[in-house]
Amino acid sequence: MARNLDLTALRSFVAVADTGGVTKAAGLLHLTQSAVSMQLKRLEESLDAALLDRNGRGVALTSQGEQLLSYARRMLVLNDEIYGKLTSIAYEGEVTLGVPHDIIYPVIPQVLRRFAAAYPRMRVQLSSSFTSKLLDEYRRGAIDMILTTEDSVGQDGETLTAIPLVWLGAPGGQVWKERPLRLAYEHRCIFRGFVQRRLDEAGIPWEMAVESHSSRTIEATVSADLAVHTMLAGAEPRHFERIAHGGALPDLRDFNVNLYHADTQNPALRDLAGFIRDGFYTLQAPSMV
Repeated sequence: MARNLDLTALRSFVAVADTGGVTKAAGLLHLTQSAVSMQLKRLEESLDAALLDRNGRGVALTSQGEQLLSYARRMLVLNDEIYGKLTSIAYEGEVTLGVPHDIIYPVIPQVLRRFAAAYPRMRVQLSSSFTSKLLDEYRRGAIDMILTTEDSVGQDGETLTAIPLVWLGAPGGQVWKERPLRLAYEHRCIFRGFVQRRLDEAGIPWEMAVESHSSRTIEATVSADLAVHTMLAGAEPRHFERIAHGGALPDLRDFNVNLYHADTQNPALRDLAGFIRDGFYTLQAPSMV
């Protein structure tokens, strides 16, 4: 007799693997922890295999669990693609999404992939710019949905996570030791004024080594060890290196990643927002719980 895998249980299993534990997976799936645990138990019983190692402090995948994870991901992608093609035909057109360039990776490519599977007849127009410009365009109604990096959050926005700002320079660079400290920033970078104020408060003289509208210009200057820069942790390119300054530079702080979108009646926009929330929720899962 043929046996069928429970896709709902597989989705819970993948969520546990992606988020690092049952607690975060339950939040991601909008289920109770007991419901997720029960689905995992049924999945293990149906396969007669232990998928999770619960003997340690947290939860880890067994070798059989790791093998299933690869199959489960492919099955869910195919399921979502079929469902999207057969049920979302009515939704056509374009959605505009604005994202600051320093938080595109690693979440946004995954979001675009999920949205394309769920709404194959819709296109996402991705716009990468500075937070201040994106907010202007959103307020004017020129863009449907934006992500921002801000000190706080506007009345119609929601904070998805907070990420620390870090000092960056060239690999093995020494320019961070020089005074005045040479800075490289785009004109509209939201971190520019904050960093300058922190340096002033710490009594560290500084000067702008380069000012540009181009992120490529900034990257070239910093990677040549002619200036330092700051970015959100995890967003730095390969040719940058976090500066181990040992207290020679002022400590920075976390900045909010906020989501703004207006049309909550549009299912496509609502689902896109959900995919973005899921992505950043997964991103902040540090360990198995």
